[in-house]
Amino acid sequence: MQLSIIVPTFNEAPNVAELVRRVTAAVGGIEAEVVFVDDSTDDTPDVIREVAASASLPVRLVHRSTRAGGLGSAVVEGFALAEADTCLVIDGDLQHPPELIPVLYERFTRGDADVVIASRYAGGGTATGLADRTRVLVSKAATALTRAMFPNRLRDVSDPMTGYFLVDRRAIEASTLRPRGFKILLEILARKSLRVAEVPFDFADRHAGESKASVRQGLHFVAQLTALRFGKMSLFAIIGGLGAIVNIAIVWALTEMGVGYVVAAVIAAETTIIGNFLLLERFVFHDMREAASRGWLRFAKSFTFNNAEALVRIPIMALLVESWHISVVVATALTLAVAFVVRFVFHSLVVYAPRKAGAEPTRARRFVEELDAQAMAPGEL
Repeated sequence: MQLSIIVPTFNEAPNVAELVRRVTAAVGGIEAEVVFVDDSTDDTPDVIREVAASASLPVRLVHRSTRAGGLGSAVVEGFALAEADTCLVIDGDLQHPPELIPVLYERFTRGDADVVIASRYAGGGTATGLADRTRVLVSKAATALTRAMFPNRLRDVSDPMTGYFLVDRRAIEASTLRPRGFKILLEILARKSLRVAEVPFDFADRHAGESKASVRQGLHFVAQLTALRFGKMSLFAIIGGLGAIVNIAIVWALTEMGVGYVVAAVIAAETTIIGNFLLLERFVFHDMREAASRGWLRFAKSFTFNNAEALVRIPIMALLVESWHISVVVATALTLAVAFVVRFVFHSLVVYAPRKAGAEPTRARRFVEELDAQAMAPGEL
């Protein structure tokens, strides 16, 4: 067996026959099997059995009575059951076009990648299958946040949130995976440094049925990110929190002295911008400094961005005070909370981004990856 195609399903009965038909047509010349790991509460298992009876390639079904771990754990179970070491994961709703399977497989056979990702955001890829503009924005924001949390592991990955990918299961350590919710690829990439290649694809409309995306899945995603990369972001949060306290204290003290709240906010912002940068250099991004741009350039990027952010934040704060009659202190706290996430993403992806040098990794880069490997060790999350 050359390729095991793993399809995690939950109530996808209307899509099964079309999925198997298109997969069969796509994998001509590749010795492949389809493994359904099913958590459905409808007649999906019966439909899979019926389709399997007449399919021209092997179709296997594992129906689980409980959904512990959701789609992610279903994929991990599929890895364990697969006949081939080369495993391709694809959704059962046909938003991932099966016609791309031979392209992903051919890219993998070149031998220079452990994972080949079908990306909505690389090359000519698109995310048109997302329901509306809001979901597109949410997807892109979640992708940016994820890459910010793992700037080294995901530096060559444009779409760590995709559910369509091919992986050599020998390159991953399944025992270290802690799958929860939808984002199993993120779990795989964050746990171990792997060679990654990408192939662009068009994320299609759902063939039939309803989307499984929900607020609950969003909460699972946040929990997964927190568990995977709690250390760096928590330090950033602590320093940001200290800066917010100092900012609020300065605003309070100056307004009590009769200084206008806008002027007070500007003074507080400039003071905390400089202080926060020095603390971030020392305690949060110290392991990325040597691989990043020079110190003065890092400061210039950070200072410029934070001032631009303040130019947006302070008028919003003024609007909250003047129009909504919120207290200055509360308005300051609310706007700083929103600014925290934006600042973290920018600093991880821009201020401390590795320099685009030659292929040979620097000593600092190797050191960072060793730290990442230690941080991802089982029992340390």
